[in-house]
Amino acid sequence: MDFTGTFADTQALVIGASGALGSRIAERLAAGGAGLTLVGRRRDALDAVANSAPDGHVRRIVADLRDPMAVDDVAQAAAEPTGQIDVVVNAMGIVAFGEVATLDSDVVEELFLTNAFSAMFLSKAVLRSMSAGGTIASISGVIAEQNMPGMAAYGASKAALRSFNEGFAREARRKKVRVLDVRPPHTETGLVGRAIAGTAPNFAAGLDPEDVADTIASALANNAVTDLPASAFR
Repeated sequence: MDFTGTFADTQALVIGASGALGSRIAERLAAGGAGLTLVGRRRDALDAVANSAPDGHVRRIVADLRDPMAVDDVAQAAAEPTGQIDVVVNAMGIVAFGEVATLDSDVVEELFLTNAFSAMFLSKAVLRSMSAGGTIASISGVIAEQNMPGMAAYGASKAALRSFNEGFAREARRKKVRVLDVRPPHTETGLVGRAIAGTAPNFAAGLDPEDVADTIASALANNAVTDLPASAFR
């Protein structure tokens, strides 16, 4: 899809910008003319994202958003160019596999800290700088619609994010800010090969991340979209 000019005069913050989906969404925002603040944990991976954007349109921040203070710093930095943020994309996430009876409690804590709590910290931090008509999009995934054995803790952390987004959307609406919960089906991002615990089951072939990023970027540009369920990607 051609997003040229779609995001002109827009300041966007992308969390998890070095990942397969985050990077592709960032590329589409850059192609559309957005000023970008890209956040990830690895400098080398961040440096490879949105290199085609004009000089001065991209800022890259290495941060661990499990720390609420780091979240506040990132939110402030993203708002600096114009005093406000227009688009936030939360594409950060980790996965773990294994039956509940054998899953380490530290793994469960890490899943919720990264997938749910950090997203809550982020939503709180950016809301005060969001422009009227702005959008906050968080990727929870299809697992938030239907959990699966061997993925119960991971699915619960994503379902927590979805539930949070549902209530937060009603609060943010008072500031004319749209909150999108994004639930794509299994996508070939490589995340399952980077599980923090356990071994992934044999998944069927997933969606192409290019197609998924197109759907998400299109929704960011269309204020009429209020939810992105798994069915929106098929």
